[in-house]
Amino acid sequence: MLSKYILSAMKKARYEILRDDNTFYGEIPGFEGVYANSSTLEKCREELEEVLEEWLFFRISRNLPIPEVDGIELKIKEIAV
Repeated sequence: MLSKYILSAMKKARYEILRDDNTFYGEIPGFEGVYANSSTLEKCREELEEVLEEWLFFRISRNLPIPEVDGIELKIKEIAV
């Protein structure tokens, strides 16, 4: 489920070439703070996916809401210890 979620979110990514230094900038709408900047489009995509993963793990660890993507919800369940 997590892999499918990440793949769906990455399909929503938007990229642009920054005029000042000709690097690639990428972000995913709806995921505040998830962005990347790199010298090539491929490196930018890889970096953006890493940032997304870290963002998700942070939000999960803090029990913060995670946006639904293409009908996929990541729900945090409490486990009795």
